[in-house]
Amino acid sequence: MGYRHLVTTALLGALLLAAPAHAETLNLLIWEAYIDDAVLTDFTAATGIEVRQTYYDSGDERDEVLSNPDSDVDVVVTGENGAKLFGERGVLAPLTTENTPSLSDYTAEWTDRCGGYGMPYLWGTMGILYRSDKVTPQPTSWADLMAPAESLKGHVAMFEDHNEAFIAPLVLLGKSINANDNETLKAAYELMKKQSAYVLTYDYVITSIQNPELGPNIYMALGYSGDQHVLNEKVGADRLWHYTVPKEGTLSWLDCLAVNAHSKRKAAALRFVDFVGRPENAARIALSLNMPTASTGALAHIPAEMRANPEIYPPAEIMAKSQFQEELTVPSVQARRRIISSLVQFRDAR
Repeated sequence: MGYRHLVTTALLGALLLAAPAHAETLNLLIWEAYIDDAVLTDFTAATGIEVRQTYYDSGDERDEVLSNPDSDVDVVVTGENGAKLFGERGVLAPLTTENTPSLSDYTAEWTDRCGGYGMPYLWGTMGILYRSDKVTPQPTSWADLMAPAESLKGHVAMFEDHNEAFIAPLVLLGKSINANDNETLKAAYELMKKQSAYVLTYDYVITSIQNPELGPNIYMALGYSGDQHVLNEKVGADRLWHYTVPKEGTLSWLDCLAVNAHSKRKAAALRFVDFVGRPENAARIALSLNMPTASTGALAHIPAEMRANPEIYPPAEIMAKSQFQEELTVPSVQARRRIISSLVQFRDAR
């Protein structure tokens, strides 16, 4: 049984545990450290509804759990592409200003990206995370991650996900991050295979940094904007970890907060999404996580210093070179997963 299957089985087990009989409890499927706990506390105080978080470690893992009709997920944070895909499959419930009034604070530029099946939550970019005491000078290109210096051999963390794992090699090759053709994927694989000798782990860096055997040995990683703050919190060192977007461009992502269409607690789930989407709460989450918000009203609560921080709100020239994720073909997803599996096997063999 593979590691990811074990993790996914554990997630399903956690979600299948019965909620306490005396209180209504929502099951929220989300990345670790991806919401302000104070907002959850206030929601419970206002409604009497508890929120139980279950963490996933990759988009593939999340989608596997969400696809399982027995998972008992009520609310999920999913990518914009996943919101549209699972919404069209009937897994996620449509969101409108009638069942989620706070959606009215979001412009069509954002709501359209969730496909009508999610509340725009947080957005950002994908780039390079690095320890400032181990990596100098600052990385500026995806080549710094894909063809690292010898001093980084065995000190790189990548990502076991069929979308994100291919961002760096495809952008470095000058290709679309949504490439489906075998020739392009083969070229990406060659770059990834050469890099594999430098990779310590293919587990998400937020998870692997907490592993006492791996964490101290990770100096550079693929990650999301905002991850640097979580890493610094996890290691207890302010400004040790930094984040940069390579000059070639990157992924511009949007996460959406969505409701399971088959939730046994759909009314409570919609109430929760609406609560999170209110400007004051969206701002609190953005400030707590040091991440950009899609809420128009929330921007009034964001300090000018934060809005001017390029690590949080990327400059226009970076956004101009960024790409959005699109749905991949089934053969492409299968090929990408085979590639990642082979890379993990190379790592394990060492």
